[in-house]
Amino acid sequence: MKRLLSNWNNYPVVEAREVSFDYEKEIGLKLAQNSIPHGNGRCYGDASLSSDVVNTLRYDKVLAFDEVNGIITCQSGLLLSDLLQIIVPRGWFLPVTPGTKFITVGGAVASDVHGKNHHVDGSFSRHIDSTSVLTGTGETFVCNATTYPDLFWATCGGMGLTGIILEVKFRLKRINTAYIRQKQIKARNLDEIMDLFEQNSAYAYSVAWIDCLKSGKNFGRSILILGDHATVDEVKTRNILVPKEKALVSVPFYLPSFVLNGFSVKLFNALYYAKNYKKVMESVVHYDGFYYPLDSILSWNKIYGKKGFVQYQFVLPLNSSKSGLIDVLARINRKGTGSFLAVLKLFGEQDNLISFPMKGYTLALDFPIQPGLFEFLDELDKIVADYGGRIYLSKDARMKNEIFWKTYPRAPQFREILRKYDPENRFVSRLSQRLTLKP
Repeated sequence: MKRLLSNWNNYPVVEAREVSFDYEKEIGLKLAQNSIPHGNGRCYGDASLSSDVVNTLRYDKVLAFDEVNGIITCQSGLLLSDLLQIIVPRGWFLPVTPGTKFITVGGAVASDVHGKNHHVDGSFSRHIDSTSVLTGTGETFVCNATTYPDLFWATCGGMGLTGIILEVKFRLKRINTAYIRQKQIKARNLDEIMDLFEQNSAYAYSVAWIDCLKSGKNFGRSILILGDHATVDEVKTRNILVPKEKALVSVPFYLPSFVLNGFSVKLFNALYYAKNYKKVMESVVHYDGFYYPLDSILSWNKIYGKKGFVQYQFVLPLNSSKSGLIDVLARINRKGTGSFLAVLKLFGEQDNLISFPMKGYTLALDFPIQPGLFEFLDELDKIVADYGGRIYLSKDARMKNEIFWKTYPRAPQFREILRKYDPENRFVSRLSQRLTLKP
């Protein structure tokens, strides 16, 4: 039976037949041509959308946990939120986590997610010991960086196009408490925030909120948020290893489109910047508020209305990051189409096959869908490409294929690996068709 399906940004909406499975042996009986794996639908765009989707959420068991060395093996449908409930009380944490805990482990691999610690710990793929993948040939391969490395690196960041990720074995991070020692620093402009990132590179975690509509001497004003795992002595509570309980607040309905406009974005930005009443503020906070501030509001995507929104995230090489960010932010400023959530991060070194990160700065912005938006983003794509950057596939719903092939130099090699492990194109998504990775 088909139903309407979309991901977190509510765009695009497709009609799809969705099947689930509890055991690996069931998949072959349910797998249709042109299928794509689909987890909790928390990516942005069309990477996990097709005419047929294979939902992995019921395939969610922990298979092994070495609590001494912090190595866990689990099925791909396990949510990070459920995994945290298991590992945090035992003194372990995720090696890398994105800004939401409501994604699956398989999704973390397929998107090769990054977090606030990429400059120190890289992306999720760096911490994987092995993963098993059911490919389009009908064979299941256990692969890693040395065994079937072509399949492994094509799967990490490969948007589910190599097949269905079944199990993942990866290394965790030791923690003493569930708290973060947080430091926030206000930056007057883009020059200052970029200097602050470099000056504070020793922190394990760093991210900045940036005001993308401020002009003049305060162009690019920001708040840098730094963090390290807190020690037992720094936490003023007895319950030092308690995971966060479920959120109690929810957005009950889609807001009307007129709520999001240039005035409301400027007002929000002014209030957000003013909330830090001192230049530097320090505190000890629970990991949930530090890593996952938006997870405390269920269905926050409804704020953008029924038409949905686009999360536009790009990365620029370090040597062109400043000039590229100035160019992009200036155009957004002139357009007056600002973003409530504008997040700036500094990436470290990475040179994977098809993964998004490279050494440089990445900026993520949310834009409500409205007339003229896609044409404007096409303009930004060209700027990003000209500066040597690229767009994050896991958050893309509209990039043209010529931009993709220009900005992902190893895409031809990736496509050859797909042909090897999926010669009949069993796994196809809206994204793969749009970018001509598969027919």
